[in-house]
Amino acid sequence: LQAMSDNEQDWLALRPQEPSPSQCCGSGCKPCIYDVYEKELAQWERARAMQDKSLLMGKKEQSSNSELNPDTFTAFSVSSVEQLTEDTYQYKFELPGNSGLRLSLGQHIVLRGVVNGLEVQRAYTPISPGNAEGYFEVLIKCYEAGLMSQYIKTWKRGDVVFWRGPFGGFPYRPNQHGELLMLASGTGLAPMIPILQSITDDEEDETFVTLVGCFPTFEKIYLKPLLQDLARYWNIRIFYVLSQETSLEKLPWSYQENTYTGRLDEDLMRTIINSCRRRPFVLICGSSAFSEDMSRYLKAAGIEENSCFVF
Repeated sequence: LQAMSDNEQDWLALRPQEPSPSQCCGSGCKPCIYDVYEKELAQWERARAMQDKSLLMGKKEQSSNSELNPDTFTAFSVSSVEQLTEDTYQYKFELPGNSGLRLSLGQHIVLRGVVNGLEVQRAYTPISPGNAEGYFEVLIKCYEAGLMSQYIKTWKRGDVVFWRGPFGGFPYRPNQHGELLMLASGTGLAPMIPILQSITDDEEDETFVTLVGCFPTFEKIYLKPLLQDLARYWNIRIFYVLSQETSLEKLPWSYQENTYTGRLDEDLMRTIINSCRRRPFVLICGSSAFSEDMSRYLKAAGIEENSCFVF
């Protein structure tokens, strides 16, 4: 058998690698990492058929001009790391000059990490206001056994990490809904924050908002000062549901009347919906189990699927 020619080996070395399942963030991005791969593969096959490597020169794996792009990963530098709870961190990233990410509400971006030689991708929603200039912030919960978490935990100020996007989002328009009911579990708070801030920043937007944040304990509620500030607005109410607290007595008095212990179940859901000032449109963000439970309770309370949006 004749050994593979050097030319053939050169071409095989240039062939794009098929993504592994761990590289897909599973959030239905357009383009997905697999779409990008198909495009690069077609480009490679065309170049190989024509024996013209210059056709691959346009293929950029990553860019460093700090313009977010859905097709390629862009480098951003970590400007600060703040630990919020034992396993949750707020990371701030630099944007050159006074540029902004220009995300629409609730959009997520995809992070790429390499752990033990394995590339992993996960989706996160920035919590910085849509009009933030020169920076963006992301809330991330690190899991003991999570591959991406092992990578994220090593970040320090000045490190460079790669993001692509934006994707998804909730098509919100001011005064589009009489009341928004936001159901958030843990870091599911992230896509709710920019929407809340856009409502409080717009004097013309008179949408009522009821945010229900589900956390294990009082200590584990994220972004308390920000949430307390938002709750001062006439049209914003915030409730907390703490699954591992048994009594409200130890809580600061300012939290006692708007906090429930136990889980957000069907009865509590009905109570909250009945307390809404108008028939709510519901936004849900949390684990898939949380989203399924919430959808079931909402249906039981008479809220149809077309009145819900799941991040």
